[in-house]
Order: sequence, then C-alpha cells, then structure tokens
Amino acid sequence: MKFGYTIIYVPDVTASLTFFEQAFGLARRFLHESGTYGEMETGPTTLAFAAHELGAMNLPDGYVAAHSSLQPLGMEIALVAPDVAMAHAHAVAVGAVELHAPQIKPWGQTVSYLRCPDGTLVELCSPMN
Repeated sequence: MKFGYTIIYVPDVTASLTFFEQAFGLARRFLHESGTYGEMETGPTTLAFAAHELGAMNLPDGYVAAHSSLQPLGMEIALVAPDVAMAHAHAVAVGAVELHAPQIKPWGQTVSYLRCPDGTLVELCSPMN
C-alpha cells in the first residue's frame, strides 16, 4: 500500500486551486469539467480538492467542513519551502490567515502555520537537514 491522495472538501474547487497556485506556486494538474474536483501538481502524492456536494454523496452522515469550523481541523497540509518567512508573507498577502508566524523549532526547522480561505490548515516548513 502507498499513500496516494489527500482530498479536501471545499465550497469552491476552482477558488481553492487558484489560491494554491497564487499563494504557494503550485501548478494545477486537473480540473474536472463539472468544477467539482481538481488536483494540484505535487509529485507522486496528489493534493486534490472536491466540492462539498461530492463530500455529501461520499459521506451521507456528514462531516465537519473546514471553512465553517471556528478552529482549524486537526490535520494539516505541510509544504516545504526554502524560505519560510518569504512564502508565509506571500501567502498572507494573497489571502491566507496567519495562525503562527515563522519560528525556528528546537530541532532547527523553520515552521509557520496559515489558514487558507477554504479553511485548510497549512504548515510551511523548511527542509529537514
């Protein structure tokens, strides 16, 4: 078995794809013609977004929508950046909400936390040496 996808249910798939392009420089891999599913180019593991209508179809008993939760959900997308402070400032400038400014962790890694307009929690981190 291998890890294949992270799929985030969002109110507007196109808006989430566009935000990840603008904020983090990721390229769009695919957007279904219905606009209800899209993927980013992230290497062998896919970061995807799906519309809440697909989430309701897949999980008929419901789920917590990240964008409507007052607190971030207890999961994150971690993106490795060579300059965390610059990436963090850029993401905030295009609409992310700062949850924690960049800081150097005891193990030497620089880490920051943001919340995207769709509610997704993103950690920006420097590469581990």
